[in-house]
Parts: sequence; structure tokens; C-alpha cells
Amino acid sequence: MNKQKRIEILTRLRDDNPHPETELEYSSPFELLVAVTLSAQATDVGVNKATRKLFPVANTPQGILDLGLEGLRDYIKTIGLFNSKANNVYKMCQILVEKHNSEVPENREALEALPGVGRKTANVVLNTAFGWPTIAVDTHIFRVSNRTKFAPGKDVVEVEKKLEKVVPKEFKVDVHHWLILHGRYVCTARKPKCGSCLIEDLCEFKEKTE
Repeated sequence: MNKQKRIEILTRLRDDNPHPETELEYSSPFELLVAVTLSAQATDVGVNKATRKLFPVANTPQGILDLGLEGLRDYIKTIGLFNSKANNVYKMCQILVEKHNSEVPENREALEALPGVGRKTANVVLNTAFGWPTIAVDTHIFRVSNRTKFAPGKDVVEVEKKLEKVVPKEFKVDVHHWLILHGRYVCTARKPKCGSCLIEDLCEFKEKTE
């Protein structure tokens, strides 16, 4: 996979979707942080279903604390691992109130110090809420990067570093949205839809499907 091919792939993805957005529903950095934390090993659709009920009632750190841990659990019990996620979100809200004046910090170190927030979640928040050119690598991006040979790597950190290196600056802010959506709807896990893929001729996956 050479530089020319990569630029053509990114150009086609951009032309097809010039302003990509996360499929998680949110209206503030805090809502996004909560939604991304809840989305680990869960679908965006499932998370949105729960937050549509939760956020009108509590969409600030203090609002969540006022609900109480049990109250929070009730709102998110349809999401996988809801017990540990409720504990993390509740503790996260305590820290945001005590240390960050109830604001989501625009700082990787401070974000990663919050319960339930790892590198991927911090990258999503910095990118989507604050416009940083960070690249969050999830299972979809990991698969697409390796399968197409766009940015192969043996783990998510290696793929992230490779993407950082090979994606030109003008594409960096949006690239993780394009790759997630591509992996979710076209380059799917079990059987990629190569026949309806707009980058099929540039992709270096050998076992193409119809």
C-alpha cells in the first residue's frame, strides 16, 4: 500500500461523506464522554436507546450524582456490563465535580485518569468534542486497517501509530469516522461487501467477495 493509494482511498471516503459524525447521540462534551464510556462492547444503537431516556433527566456530572448509583443503573441496565459501567460513570462524575469544575477536560492525561476511560475513549472525546486530529482505533478500524493493508498492525496501538504516520494532515480529523463507518457497514467482519465497496480496486485484501 503506497502513499498515492492511501490518498486516493481517503479522497473517495471524503467525497462520499464530507462531514462524517459519530452515530452516538450527544449535545455536549459530557454527554459524549458518557455515551462513549457506555459504548464499550455495546452497539451505538443500544447506547442511544438508553441515553435518550437518561440525558433529558441527567446530562451533567451533578445531575448523574443526584440520580444516585442505583438510579443510574436503572437507566442503563439494557446495556451490556451495565453494573461496572454505572460504577465508572458515577465515579467519573464525582471526579469531574471535585477536580474539573464539572467540565470535561480537554487534556489526554486528565481524561485517561477518569474511571472507565482508556486511550480509545480519550481519543474519541478529544477528536469529536474538541476537534483534535486524534485517531481512535476500535475493532472496526483495526479490521479495516489490516484487511485493506492501509495501516496494518498487530494491536490497536500499533495501528493507531501507523495511521498517525500515514494519514496526511488534511484527513486526520475525520479519518476515524470514515474507517469506523466503512467497517460497520461495508467492510464487515464476517463477509465484507466488496462488490459495493467504493475503494475495492485500491484495497489489497486478497479474498474479495462478490
